[in-house]
Parts: sequence; structure tokens; C-alpha cells
Amino acid sequence: MPAGAQRFVIDAERSVVTLLVYRAGSLARLGHNHVITSTAEAGSVWTTGALAASGFEVRVPVAGLVVDDPAARAVAGTDFPGAIADEAREGTRRNLLRPEMLDGDRYPELVVRGDTLRGTWEQPVAEARVTIKDRARSIEVPLTIVREPGALTARGAFRVLQSEFGITPFSVAGGALQVADAVDVTFEIRAVPR
Repeated sequence: MPAGAQRFVIDAERSVVTLLVYRAGSLARLGHNHVITSTAEAGSVWTTGALAASGFEVRVPVAGLVVDDPAARAVAGTDFPGAIADEAREGTRRNLLRPEMLDGDRYPELVVRGDTLRGTWEQPVAEARVTIKDRARSIEVPLTIVREPGALTARGAFRVLQSEFGITPFSVAGGALQVADAVDVTFEIRAVPR
């Protein structure tokens, strides 16, 4: 954190990270897309007032991920129709935390860190480092930042490929029904002064 920077902490109650996971394969119509949300983000944001001297670190606890919450599905769009039965939601969550997927026991957090922001406050772009399990990838993330007295709010979206993080997407029936490699990530992070 640069000298003289003001530090903000993430307000988990007013922040959300959403992962949109899509079905794939020749029998995709038999499956459904998933909305995975986090409501327990932690981390910090810092700024000196200059965009180039600003940054962030967001930590998402894997154990706190919620699969197919009915309210989240309702606002996610037409690709996510209807509620999913509790048993199916829990089965998907168990699969998500398995060693072959997020390996929640060994890697309890997903981390996104942005030490380099460029552009202007009106059109900022973060050079973010996304860490899942033991792999990290750099991703360019266009942001919308709202600065107001007593808070900063950042919104944005990006796409990751599970395979780039050593994850083999879930698949059954010889790949006829599978989870697509690409996962769309959207977020709204609100931070308040520490």
C-alpha cells in the first residue's frame, strides 16, 4: 500500500461476487446453469486519491459460496430460469468443493488482487491477479468506480477458464453432459474507511 494511502475495508453485507456457470455437451438440455454467489467477502481497498496509486485485495471464502440461491437466480437472467431443488443445490456444492474442483479443504479462499490501476476514474481498468487453488493468472478488468463520502463501490465483470487454474470441469456420460470451461464473474464490492 503506498505511503499516505487511505485504507478501506470491504463491507461484506453490501458486496457480492457472482459466478455464472453454464452447462455444455450434447446433452446440455438435461442439466442446468448455475449461479454461485459469495456473501462473505473480505479484504481492503486503498487510494491516495490518484488512480495509479490505488489498489485492492478481495478474498472470497470457498466455504461461504452459495449455489443457486433462488433470489440470485431470479436476477441472473433468462439463462437461469426457475428454482433448483435443495438436494440438487447441495450436490452441486459438494462437487464444487471436491479436490478436483476448488479443493476447499486445502485452498480455503479465492483471491483477486489489483496493484495496478490505469485509465481515469471515469474509465478505470485494473490489472488483477486472480488466484484459485495454487494457480494465479493476470486478467484485465474494466471497472466502474463510484466514490462517495464514506465509501467506494466498484463494479465489473470478467471471464476465467477453469482449465487455466488446473480445474477439469465436471463431466458425466463421457462428456455428453458437462460444465463449460468458461465461468463469468460479476461483482459489486463496497468498501468503507477503516
